[in-house]
Amino acid sequence: MTDTTDTTGVPRDPDAEPPAFPQEKAPGCPFDPPPGYRRFQSGEPFVRVTLPSGQHARLVTRHRDVRAVLDDPRFSADSSHPDFPRMFPRPVPQVLKGTFPRLDGAEHLRYRRMLARDFTGRRAEELRPRVEAIVDARLDLMEETGGPLDLMAALAYSVPSTVVCELLGVPAEDSPLFESRTRILINGRSGPEEMGRAKDDILRHLEGVVAAKEKQPGDDLISRLLVDQVAPGLLDRAEVAVIAWLLLAAGHHTTATMIGTGTMLLLENPEQLAALRADPALIPGAVDELLRHQTAMQIGMNRIATEDVTTAGVTVRAGEGVVCQLASANRDPEVFPDPDRLDVTRTGRGHLAFGHGPHQCPGQSLARVELQVTLERLFTRLPGLRLAVAAAEVPFWHHLFGIHGVKELPVIW
Repeated sequence: MTDTTDTTGVPRDPDAEPPAFPQEKAPGCPFDPPPGYRRFQSGEPFVRVTLPSGQHARLVTRHRDVRAVLDDPRFSADSSHPDFPRMFPRPVPQVLKGTFPRLDGAEHLRYRRMLARDFTGRRAEELRPRVEAIVDARLDLMEETGGPLDLMAALAYSVPSTVVCELLGVPAEDSPLFESRTRILINGRSGPEEMGRAKDDILRHLEGVVAAKEKQPGDDLISRLLVDQVAPGLLDRAEVAVIAWLLLAAGHHTTATMIGTGTMLLLENPEQLAALRADPALIPGAVDELLRHQTAMQIGMNRIATEDVTTAGVTVRAGEGVVCQLASANRDPEVFPDPDRLDVTRTGRGHLAFGHGPHQCPGQSLARVELQVTLERLFTRLPGLRLAVAAAEVPFWHHLFGIHGVKELPVIW
């Protein structure tokens, strides 16, 4: 495989600029990845593309190739590398640079192990009753308020935000501050100074929470980090606030977006929703099908090759950036028959919505529980739930940071 042909095998001008990434979605198809990715998928496995930054990188769209890259230690997540693939047309603060999601190897594993006990499947199940109570309280308020209302504001953001705050030991009343500042960091339109202030606001507030936990520890993750890691000198005190911020940011926005997008997708596929209502035992599998079909991280996971790597018959040179396109990997027909069809009876997970390999999302078990509980309770308690506007009027997130999904969801019942 060479770079002298396009994805259809037609000879290509070697001096031509590689195709742009991200690609544009097809008009009227907010639920589907851009069609260009399917063409790449059936052609070159590591196609060269031009990023918004002007850099060239390799785009990976097939399921097996994405897994291979994310599992290979020769592809680094370290965004401090000067050639690391960037998704913004202008320089912006690298808010994750130097934090544990951007570390590799043993150092990354060291942080993951500190958090492991709080993000197991067993721990997520222990939290299920509390998640149910949080969801029921929000639904009580929705019923008292009446519709139409924005489901994102009324339910989707508040549930995962409240859950992760409780897990960390952060006061629930702090949740709106974190939500508002996180949106500034991820909306793709904020300037460097605004992003810097938002990050500082979050960290300053969390440093106050950490100081309070030092004086009066509780049964929460921040307190355990202080006792188990900071006290014996294994972790710096300031790092606890950074870890808490990362978990807050990762723990609420993507899950909230999936709640909204999953709700709309089920409303737009009434036969699938009817199947869930007829057999609630389908809900755990249906949540994974929604995660596959509507992968929240639409831009992908970026890596940079630390040495020459040959995979799928292609050699990626040291210093080349790689973009793993999770959404197209989750629509790979080699793995998922009829991949564009939502099928809540589809068996087997296998999707890459939470990534893969050493950097796979640590909170995936908790996210699954939150989605299962929220969707089951929502459609049981509000059987008449429907969109309050035409589907074409529902706004979606479309920005370069990568979050895909419903931005606001007006509903009535």
